[in-house]
Amino acid sequence: MPRIWVSTTVDETLITAARRSRSELNDAALLDEALASLLRTQRSAEIDASYSAYDDQPLAGPDAWGDLDSFHDSVGAG
Repeated sequence: MPRIWVSTTVDETLITAARRSRSELNDAALLDEALASLLRTQRSAEIDASYSAYDDQPLAGPDAWGDLDSFHDSVGAG
């Protein structure tokens, strides 16, 4: 995997706690893990937000294709 150089300052308390928590990792691996975790968290929030659209349109309510209750009834009746 291609690597890039990152030079920055970080909160001393955070980096000390992270190093203590994951002492088997060097700083580069620790940063990789932190960035991957950030992206997973963001993706999870995006998915949660997309599901919130269902709260705006109840499943029992009609839409352009009908309503889910009627569909379930027709499938179950067959």
